[in-house]
Amino acid sequence: MPSPAPTATTSERAPRRPLSLAARSAITTGLVLAAFLGLVGVAMSVAKQKSALNNLQERLSDAALADIITHTDVNRDGRLLPPDSPPQKFSQPGSGLYAMILGPNGYRWTSVSALDSNFSFLQPLPVGQHQFAGPIDTRMGRVYYYATGVAFDSLDGSKSTPATVMVAQTEQQFEGENAVYRRTLALWLSVLGVMLIVLQLLLLRWSLTPLRKVASEMSRVERGDSDHLDSQYPLELTGLTERINAFIDSEREQRTRYRHTLADLAHSLKTPLAVIRSQMESVGDDPARRSVLDQVRRMDELVAYQLARAATSGRQTFAAAIPIASHAEDLVQSLEKVYAAKNVLCEFDIEDGTSFHGELNDLLELMGNLLENAFKWTRHHVLLVVQKQPQPGRARPGLLLSVEDDGPGIAEDKIEKVLQRGVRGDERVQGHGIGLSIVQDIVRAYRGELTVDRSPDFGGARFSVKLPPE
Repeated sequence: MPSPAPTATTSERAPRRPLSLAARSAITTGLVLAAFLGLVGVAMSVAKQKSALNNLQERLSDAALADIITHTDVNRDGRLLPPDSPPQKFSQPGSGLYAMILGPNGYRWTSVSALDSNFSFLQPLPVGQHQFAGPIDTRMGRVYYYATGVAFDSLDGSKSTPATVMVAQTEQQFEGENAVYRRTLALWLSVLGVMLIVLQLLLLRWSLTPLRKVASEMSRVERGDSDHLDSQYPLELTGLTERINAFIDSEREQRTRYRHTLADLAHSLKTPLAVIRSQMESVGDDPARRSVLDQVRRMDELVAYQLARAATSGRQTFAAAIPIASHAEDLVQSLEKVYAAKNVLCEFDIEDGTSFHGELNDLLELMGNLLENAFKWTRHHVLLVVQKQPQPGRARPGLLLSVEDDGPGIAEDKIEKVLQRGVRGDERVQGHGIGLSIVQDIVRAYRGELTVDRSPDFGGARFSVKLPPE
C-alpha cells in the first residue's frame, strides 16, 4: 500500500514556532521601557538623595545657629554657659536630634536627648570652619552631623571663647523620608510604565491591522472564497499585495496553458493512432494484423494514462472550493446509464458543505474512477461517503472520500498488486484497468493517502482517500 507524503516522526521534536511581530515588539518595548524607567527611577533617587543631604545640612546648620549658638553665652571669666532654653526636640530623649558643644579646658555640653551618647568622633574645629558628614556609627545608631567652629564673646567684650557646636540627626529619620519618596516614585513609575505598555500595545495593534488583513484575505484566497487580495493597503504593503495577486494570476494562467497544451498533444497523438487502427482493420485477418492492433491499443491506453498523470494539478495554495455533491450526482447519473443492465443502487453519505480544494478535473478523475470501478464490480449496491476532517489551526479541513460496493472484493494478497506504482496497464490485476493508477497519482499530488480494504457493511471492496488539512 502506498504511504502518504513523508512527515516528521513522533519522536522528532517539532520546530519551535517563531514569535509573532506583535509579541516581539511587545517584549522589546517592555524591556526597553523597563530599562528606561528603571534608569529614570535610579537617577531621580540619586538626585533626591543629594538634594535631601543638602537640605539636611541646611536644617542642621540652621538648628545649630538658631537653637544652640544664639542661646549660648560666656561669663566674664570666658567660661561657656550652656543654652538656657534649648527647643523641646533637644530636651526629649530619643527624639533623634542631638546637640553638643566642645569648649576649651575640657568643656563638654550635650543636650538631654543625647544623654549616654558617645560622640568621640567629634574634634574641635577652628573658628569659621564647617563640617558635614555621615552616616557615622554611634551608640544610638548611625547619624549625620553638622559641626562649626565659632567664637563666643563675653557680655563686656573683653573675652572671646572658641568652641565647636555640633547638631546631629539619626539616619533612620533621614532614610525614612527618602523611603517614602522612593516608594511613591516606584508606584508612579510603575503606573506610568503600565499605561505606556497598554498604549504601545494599542498602537501596535492598530499598526499591524493591515498585516492581519493581508493574512485574513490570503486565507480566504486559499479556501477559495476569493480570487485576489482586493482591499486597499498602506503604501508599504501595496507592492507586496500587488505581487501576490500577480503571482496568483500567473500560477492559474500557467496551469491553464499547461492543460491546453496537454489536450492539444493528446489530440495530436490520438489522431495518428486512430488512422493506423483504421488502416489495420481494413487489412485481412492475420496474426501480424492482430499483433499490430494490440500494440496500437496499448499505445492508446498508455498515452491516455500518461497524459492523465501529467494533467493532474495536485495541491494548490490558491484553489477554489469545489462543492462535491453536485458533481457526484452528475457522475453517478452517467454511470447508471452505462451500467443500466445491472440496476445499480448508489447511495450518498455526503456531509453538508463538503468541498474539494483543487482542480475540477482532478476531482472528476478521482471520483469518476473510484465510482466506475465500484459500478463495474458491484452486484447491486454502491455507497459514496464524503466527510470533512477539520483540524484546529488549519485554514482548510481535510477530506475523507470512500467508495464501497457489495461485489467480490479484493483479496488481501492482491491489494498490493492493485496499488503498485509504475506497472503498465496490461500488467495490472484484471478488471481494475489504469483508473486506480490515475487515482493514486492524484492522491499523491495532493499529499493524501489511498487505502483499500473490505467494506464492513456490504462485504465488497472499499477504496478510501484521505486528503490532509492545509
